[in-house]
Amino acid sequence: MIAGNGRATGLRWLKFNAVGAIGIGVQLAALALFRSGLRLNYLVATALAVEAAVLHNFFWHAHFTWADRNEKGGLLFRLVRFSFTTGAFSVFGNLALMRLLVGAAHLPYLPANAITIAACSLANFLVSDRFVFVAELKADS
Repeated sequence: MIAGNGRATGLRWLKFNAVGAIGIGVQLAALALFRSGLRLNYLVATALAVEAAVLHNFFWHAHFTWADRNEKGGLLFRLVRFSFTTGAFSVFGNLALMRLLVGAAHLPYLPANAITIAACSLANFLVSDRFVFVAELKADS
């Protein structure tokens, strides 16, 4: 079961998606810059763009989405856990789906990337909620 009651989880899901929506903008802008501006290979551009979004999202999740949870192990420890779970899942999931959608199905890279982001979203929320940001609730919550 996801940590917290249904109402709290629903609010956290909304916060997660608000941060994610901005992160999508970060990722798509970075992808466009790396692919169209710098002419990098679409898979290299995707990996770099996803990492930019992962770092952006981590900061906002730590300070907004899961701000009510104590920093068990510290912020750096959480960043490492976030990077090796949702970050890795995002990078590898995006690369695999981009290879399929762009490389095999020949979709344009920006719409294909939007599809891959949506496909990874729920898994990222569950991993973040159950593993990365798991901690005792602050007493003043």
